Amino acid sequence: MCVVATTHVKRAFKYRCYPTDAQAAELSRTFGCVRLVYNLALAARAQAWAERGERVGYGATSAMLTGWKRTAELAFLSEVSCVPLQQALRHLQAAFAGFFAGRSGHPRFKSRKRSRATAEYTRSAFRYRDGQLTLAKTAGPLEVRWSRPLPEGAVPSTVTVSRDAAGRWFVSLLCEDPDVRPLPVSHTAVGVDLGIAHLAVLSTGEKIANPRHERRDRERLARAQRELARKAKGSANREKARRKVARIHTRIADRRRDFLHQLSTRLVRENQAVVVEDLLVRGMLRNRRLARAIADAGWAELRSMLAYKCAWYGRELVVVDRWFPSSKLCGACGTVRDHLPLHVRTWECACGAVHDRDVNAARNVLAAGLAVAACGDGVGPQRSTPGGQSSTKQEVVPATALAHGGPAARPKGLPGQSVIVPRR
Repeated sequence: MCVVATTHVKRAFKYRCYPTDAQAAELSRTFGCVRLVYNLALAARAQAWAERGERVGYGATSAMLTGWKRTAELAFLSEVSCVPLQQALRHLQAAFAGFFAGRSGHPRFKSRKRSRATAEYTRSAFRYRDGQLTLAKTAGPLEVRWSRPLPEGAVPSTVTVSRDAAGRWFVSLLCEDPDVRPLPVSHTAVGVDLGIAHLAVLSTGEKIANPRHERRDRERLARAQRELARKAKGSANREKARRKVARIHTRIADRRRDFLHQLSTRLVRENQAVVVEDLLVRGMLRNRRLARAIADAGWAELRSMLAYKCAWYGRELVVVDRWFPSSKLCGACGTVRDHLPLHVRTWECACGAVHDRDVNAARNVLAAGLAVAACGDGVGPQRSTPGGQSSTKQEVVPATALAHGGPAARPKGLPGQSVIVPRR
């Protein structure tokens, strides 16, 4: 995530860290207290709403935290830094704000096994000086592997310490990055059709192969999972086997994330506008035959990267409605086929045009996005949303509109179509 300021962008820089045994024990206690305070506050807010219909805000939960520390059962909360505990209450408040605004579901309780262990420190709870980071109530500075330098003169505003399922420790420093600024204006735009056989097919005709990171380690992962299933629950050997499975998963996730970062950065740097489809990935994962391949592709993560990088570098991200028939629409004459099975990769239109299914889809996506973006000035005020997008939706103009120099009527038989127009 990124926060766009008036002059600079706030950006998180993540590094591996290697705490000592004493520091690891202190941070582990902090993680447990953060999770406990979050769950206690969530239970108190839920109980207040169920019994009295009362909404409890951050101020009330902060006062509750003071009372909890004075009880004999929860006195241990005073042994860790109070800042991560207060930040947990702020995160809960933000989660409820998103829930009431309809942007997310109801906040859920954090599980010790399934939740990611994190603790956030603000400026009053850490010291960063001469390349050394010291957290409140920890003995000495953390050993951080500075794989890349922070921006010159940058002062971190928050520090987040985390531990993943494989037992790796990370520290993330949020600071303003003056090096992130709008790129020179480019006169090119690209449509992107996401798929499984090819991860992305561009409107230029280029096909980007799907690395299939999970398939490369599938045999190793299956073997490690079988070993885990044979271990006795609660034993030390089971914990070792669990760590082994987690390391394989993190290896797959790291490779996937690195590839998607390279692809998204390239698309944003080379094009002024990037047009993609609004895919309902959660619904597509219900297909048992394709769920594993869809999850391995990382479509949602790629779109998220495109969103914040376009906002960083002054580009436009256009999102075409998911019901737009990009594959079945002939880019030459505008005819829409009634049926186009997935195994049909090349098809011929009645007008004589022969289409590669994916390339034709990418070109139709680009044409629809550019046409609506060009006609968006007469829409009126637009309510902007995070990621540099707008919630305003317009009727899609068919691809033939660009050939005739203006918008055309929607072809007969097309369902209701819409796009998300980029903020201007």
